[in-house]
Amino acid sequence: MDTTLKPMTIHRTVLRIAVGAMFFMAGLSFASWASRIATIQQKLGLSDAALGAVLFALPVGLMLSLPFSGWVITKVGSKRVLLSATIAYGIALLGLGLAQNTLQLIICLACYGFAGNAVNISVNTQAVAAEGLHDKPIMASFHGLWSLAGFTGAGIGTFMIGRRVDPFHHFIIILAILLLGIIIVSRYLYDDHDTAKNAPANTASLQDRLRLMVPLLALGSIAFCSMICEGAMFDWSVIYFKKVVLAPIALQGAGFTAFMFTMASGRFVADFFTHRFGLKRTLQISGCLTTTGLLIAVVFPYLYTAIGGLMMVGVGVSSVVPMVYSAAGKSKTMSAGVALAAVSTIGFVGFLVGPPLIGFIAGLATLRASFIFIALMGVSVVLLSSRVKLS
Repeated sequence: MDTTLKPMTIHRTVLRIAVGAMFFMAGLSFASWASRIATIQQKLGLSDAALGAVLFALPVGLMLSLPFSGWVITKVGSKRVLLSATIAYGIALLGLGLAQNTLQLIICLACYGFAGNAVNISVNTQAVAAEGLHDKPIMASFHGLWSLAGFTGAGIGTFMIGRRVDPFHHFIIILAILLLGIIIVSRYLYDDHDTAKNAPANTASLQDRLRLMVPLLALGSIAFCSMICEGAMFDWSVIYFKKVVLAPIALQGAGFTAFMFTMASGRFVADFFTHRFGLKRTLQISGCLTTTGLLIAVVFPYLYTAIGGLMMVGVGVSSVVPMVYSAAGKSKTMSAGVALAAVSTIGFVGFLVGPPLIGFIAGLATLRASFIFIALMGVSVVLLSSRVKLS
């Protein structure tokens, strides 16, 4: 018995490591860019308003990639798309370091967003395949590695800034790491090319395709609500600590740091929790934690209570997107790549519209009032999870 089980055990373990490495490399690339935004802004002499307009090229490229990525994965398989897109991701990152004017930066950002989303969809498709070989959920741990790479990339960026290394040479090192990683793990990824090649042609009408999308709309809506919360924490938590909590300058980023720490940590325990209590219960508890944490930060806008509140928010949002992606990847009505593209499209809209909406509400009322709105998104996660048929 042990002899027959050993090859499968080794295969699924190696596949899990390989897919985890690809998640880590994707997170490292994104964090490397994020850590040098201020440097590139200063290099090109961009105002804050100009930088904000330029950065919009990133989600534009991402949105353009969504229909293409899902389609091409069904044609050539997620492994080929992942390897090609990761190389393109690194090259586009290098282009960001080389940009000499605003137009070049916009073009490179659009390419970076396009490649980044292709990486996102294909690596999650690989993660669904790896999870299928295990008796327990493992999707959240992959996303935990992405978050861990974020800390690593931020640390490397801080080191490079301290050493006055320009972004181009910094990004050359990151590209070299990506290429080396691809060479090492590429042979161990799940090769689904034959599956994609032999898949029957999709001759369904537009009406039929829309009907098949209906079960995914609920999953996408859950991701949408959670990613509004996540996006708001990225863009507004520091401002909240500055203007509402009135934290000292040295501690204005404490809430965001606490949020990031618990979000990353939560992803490494979310799989165990989901296996123990089920997907529906996990999503319900996640929404409750998000809502409770935000209300604590609003009702008690003091340094330590607000930090504690944002720590709860980090735990709350940590498992939602990985678990929703896992459920979408197991769709019975369409391929994993197309299902993931559909759900990630809906979810990312929340990530995009959330921060501007928070600013709009803050302008009409107060920043604390806008955080109450985010708390309602946590309530929505609970309600949607309760009404959707989930395992």
